[in-house]
Amino acid sequence: MGRIGISCLFPASWHFSISPVGCPRILNTNLRQIIVISVLAAAASLLYFSVVIIRNKYGRLSRDKKFQRYLARVTDIEATDTNNPNVNYGVVVDCGSSGSRIFVYCWPRHNGNPHDLLDIRQMRDKNRKPVVMKIKPGISEFATSPEKVSDYISPLLNFAAEHVPRAKHKETPLYILCTAGMRILPESQQKAILEDLLTDIPVHFDFLFSDSHAEVISGKQEGVYAWIGINFVLGRFEHIEDDEEAVVEVNIPGSESREAILRKRTAGILDMGGVSTQIAYEVPKTEEVAKNLLAEFNLGCDVHQTEHVYRVYVATFLGFGGNAARQRYEDRIFANTVQKNRLLGKQTGLAPDTPYLDPCLPLDIKDEIQQNGQTMYLRGTGDFDLCRETIQPFMNKTNETQTSLNGVYQPPIHFQNSEFYGFSEFYYCTEDVLRMGGDYNAATFTKAAKDYCATKWSILRERFDRGLYASHADLHRLKYQCFKSAWMFEVFHRGFSFPVNYKNLKTALQVYDKEVQWTLGAILYRTRFLPLRDIQQETFRASHAHWRGFSFVYNHYLFSGCFLVVLLSILLYLLRLRRIHRRTLRGASTTTLWLEEGLPSQKMAA
Repeated sequence: MGRIGISCLFPASWHFSISPVGCPRILNTNLRQIIVISVLAAAASLLYFSVVIIRNKYGRLSRDKKFQRYLARVTDIEATDTNNPNVNYGVVVDCGSSGSRIFVYCWPRHNGNPHDLLDIRQMRDKNRKPVVMKIKPGISEFATSPEKVSDYISPLLNFAAEHVPRAKHKETPLYILCTAGMRILPESQQKAILEDLLTDIPVHFDFLFSDSHAEVISGKQEGVYAWIGINFVLGRFEHIEDDEEAVVEVNIPGSESREAILRKRTAGILDMGGVSTQIAYEVPKTEEVAKNLLAEFNLGCDVHQTEHVYRVYVATFLGFGGNAARQRYEDRIFANTVQKNRLLGKQTGLAPDTPYLDPCLPLDIKDEIQQNGQTMYLRGTGDFDLCRETIQPFMNKTNETQTSLNGVYQPPIHFQNSEFYGFSEFYYCTEDVLRMGGDYNAATFTKAAKDYCATKWSILRERFDRGLYASHADLHRLKYQCFKSAWMFEVFHRGFSFPVNYKNLKTALQVYDKEVQWTLGAILYRTRFLPLRDIQQETFRASHAHWRGFSFVYNHYLFSGCFLVVLLSILLYLLRLRRIHRRTLRGASTTTLWLEEGLPSQKMAA
């Protein structure tokens, strides 16, 4: 009969043979061998499943993070739970040139990760609408009567007080930040307006409101806040979790000895308001920029952590907003026409039957310019190309390289490797009338703008009356759409030197269903140290009750490791005992064999 022998890389005694006759001899194996083999198999299985669990957990991290981000976008449009004591609130008033708007933001308790910002969102009321309110006129209209400013702004604060839970008022920061309309006022008038706010508001409202919470912010600050806001909404301050995400290698300023870090590529912003225009984008450490055009700031909650240090080029151009540009244009028309009439003895624009022919107004529309008690009559010719040519000198470009509007220095932009978002007038120009907001295409935009300008005003009015334009588009928008389209085009392509074939501009009012305003960036920046306070409080609590916070999620891996170490120690101990036992048996059997053959043992021979 044959016999099959099975051997593994185990000790020599772990040799099994299976005979075709009778039962397998493995059943005769020492019970201790079976136990050891079973323990080894269990340990290997445990190790295998631990590896699989870890791999699956971290392999799904990117997908889970994307799902959580999607879920956050969905839940962000739900009504804010004002009964949740862990929700915090913040209020920002944007005092602009044409009016003031109040925004109420909210955020849950910080997640404890010092590398993450607060998860700030716009508060939504019971009807799931953003808690926002706007009033007119702009706050700068009270320059000569600053004592009325508190009464002017009270409706906004009452509105916020009704939505923020009463118990949260004293811990809710209130910021009143004034922009371009206030910047053009003399400093004495600015101070008088701010003084009235700082004196009266604490008397009537319990919001957290200190002297530094009311100020006239610079154009540079406004640009930085807008840049922070859009990149926060886009998730560009989060950690890299997807190999497909665009990343950049960054050398952190002030840390020359450290290696460059990889982080997400940020987006640039273009914002054209009524009075001014801003551009902001991140620049590398190697690019030298004048201090007045550079903002270097740390978004982290700890100043000693430089992972979130950003270096952003910011330029603000007063007079380059849509309304201010039109005013400058009309002033130039009036002055030049009056001078030509005087020199050539003409009457252009002085009567309705001899109007000035304005290429930047829709075809056949009639308009007027009032200056110094005089009236100049205009009639539109709707010539988009001529309009562009007419307004080009207003860019104040120079012949120097790397300059933009007014000859201001502009660092190089890597057009193939960049992304920009255009807000305010960039969005209104493309969407309100032309209905093409979103991905910007210069050729498509130019054709649509030409067609609009060349359309008779009577037809445009008929379309307006039929509701074919955006709901918030008014007759003022229709009248000056032709001019503003040409102005936006020239500022973008000639002023900021973006090529006509640039494909990475998105004009937007909302991103992920959120209206992105510079106010979001303002409250993010001004509350950036709050997470550190929360983390320190949590650390203090944990030091007094550390077992209470002990999480099995993180410690079952430690348990598995300890179990394997103990198991291995037991196994090695058993193997050691087995070797000793085998040596003893081998020595005893050898002595017996020598005695049976009548030979002296080695010990006797010696």
